[in-house]
Amino acid sequence: MVLSDREIKKLIDENRIKISPKPDFDEQLGSASLDLRLDNEFMVFEHTKNPYIDTRKPETFRDITRLVRIADDEAFVFQPGEFVLANTKEEVCLPDDIAARIDGRSSLGRLGIVIHSTAGHIDPGFQGKIVLEMENIGMIPILLYPKTRICQLVFEELSSPTTKPYYKKAGAKYVGAQHPEESKLETK
Repeated sequence: MVLSDREIKKLIDENRIKISPKPDFDEQLGSASLDLRLDNEFMVFEHTKNPYIDTRKPETFRDITRLVRIADDEAFVFQPGEFVLANTKEEVCLPDDIAARIDGRSSLGRLGIVIHSTAGHIDPGFQGKIVLEMENIGMIPILLYPKTRICQLVFEELSSPTTKPYYKKAGAKYVGAQHPEESKLETK
């Protein structure tokens, strides 16, 4: 079941869903979602001497990005066709019986910004900042600023608490993430 604005606010106020810093409900709470804001760090992909990425060879996809930090009043220039990793300003901690889905905001989508390429599901028990897999599919550069409402979380109640919350999963590679990180794809 998707949670309504009332239930989202109640669960945050009760500290069952933890969002830090605490959201401004007047600005960030929607009918059935909570807007999250853009942080000030971006992982940008560099041109590489490798002719390809081989998913069986980590050396072909490690160290192909660099971290760019911008000031709160500075713009990140998001070039057409560029793919970057960023993260939310807010840290999110979900209980074992609530999952979430990250969606882009339609106003930004209409400018050509895709917020997540694949990883739209947030497991129950997730703890950390949410990494955004962003692409500018538009034709002109877009200036993005820290604290912009960049995405929305839709919360879903599970029928019962999971036996495998994200923070307890063997192989959970991004527990407690605070910064955008390169792929930790396992090659076994």
